Amino acid sequence: MPTKKRKQTRTRSPADDQRRAQLRSIGVIRSTIKKPSQAPKQGSEGAPDAWLEVYPFATQGLDGLSAGDEIVVITLLHRSRRDVLKVHPRSDPDRPLTGVFATRSPDRPNPLGLHRVTIRTISGNRLRIGPIEAIDHTPVVDVKPVLNALEDF
Repeated sequence: MPTKKRKQTRTRSPADDQRRAQLRSIGVIRSTIKKPSQAPKQGSEGAPDAWLEVYPFATQGLDGLSAGDEIVVITLLHRSRRDVLKVHPRSDPDRPLTGVFATRSPDRPNPLGLHRVTIRTISGNRLRIGPIEAIDHTPVVDVKPVLNALEDF
């Protein structure tokens, strides 16, 4: 009589979690803002428009987007510090130290930026978007449409 094979369970290691958490850049921001010190805290505080240049492997993902659409651009804030867990909100030393998860600080363990922007024009694999406070060469990891409260998703 054949014996039943036992289903083996495998304990996940931190290395397994690390592999699952890797992101692949789909494009890059081309901006007139060259240094973090030149960037406003938020896009609505005087940020310029910029180009989102989408890499060739991801250009088919642009199908369905149009000028005038509002999107959320998710960036990797590549110049941020990942070892910071508390900050003075808006870099104001008069404000008490606060955990980064309760702030919009770019310095945090996983520095992802969320930018609600409007598509101004689309030219091939490039989207003119704005306003956006991301600095030049900021990697883009995803783009999502803005959902209206009454839309299905």
